[in-house]
Amino acid sequence: MNLSGSRQTLGTGASLAATLQRELLIILRSPGDIVNPLMFYVIAVSLFPLGGQADAEWLSGIAAGVIWVTALLAVMLSMESLFRSDYEDGSLEQLLLSPQPLYFHLLVKVLGHWLLTGLPLVLLTPVLAMMLALPGEAYWPLLLGLLLGTPTLNLIGAIGMALTVGLKRSGVLLAVLVLPLSIPVLVFGSGMVQTTLNGLPYTGLAAVLGALLVMTVSLAPLAIGAALRISVN
Repeated sequence: MNLSGSRQTLGTGASLAATLQRELLIILRSPGDIVNPLMFYVIAVSLFPLGGQADAEWLSGIAAGVIWVTALLAVMLSMESLFRSDYEDGSLEQLLLSPQPLYFHLLVKVLGHWLLTGLPLVLLTPVLAMMLALPGEAYWPLLLGLLLGTPTLNLIGAIGMALTVGLKRSGVLLAVLVLPLSIPVLVFGSGMVQTTLNGLPYTGLAAVLGALLVMTVSLAPLAIGAALRISVN
């Protein structure tokens, strides 16, 4: 029996759990990091029924695009807090020098960030979809697309944030780096809803979004680690 291997596995698991717990505590200690993206999401979507035509058919036609574009911008807004406190207190440098696998630690950090910033956006979406008069049959494709797409957007945003973590004002640069890479997620996610409204199956588009998520989970932590080493050094 390989006791040393078992101890190493237990040590890695405990370290990853501690990383997730720390990430959740950091976000919970700054409620603005959770509330601000949610408020932006709600207010931005609410402006369309108030500022445009109050016609239900017109609103339902733009609902998918409005929700996805606004969700993308809300995710980008929430990314400002990722790695920032770790960079300021020096724990990010310790993480890069740690013998623990950096790949999994970064993946867990992004997961923790998504649980408190991205998942609430998804849970709030049915209310906003109702406000935009989206037909009931399109709710599940919309939610499924956001469940697959928002973690992908978080991972892509984490790459941009890792590149700009050392800059005091990185908002515009982060948007320039991240938004072009997010376009496929936006296109396929909103396409799932439009396909459903046209009476066609959306499973193919959902499979593409799932493939994009798998690809980003596989590759993004490597890119994040390389970007953090560049920024810290």
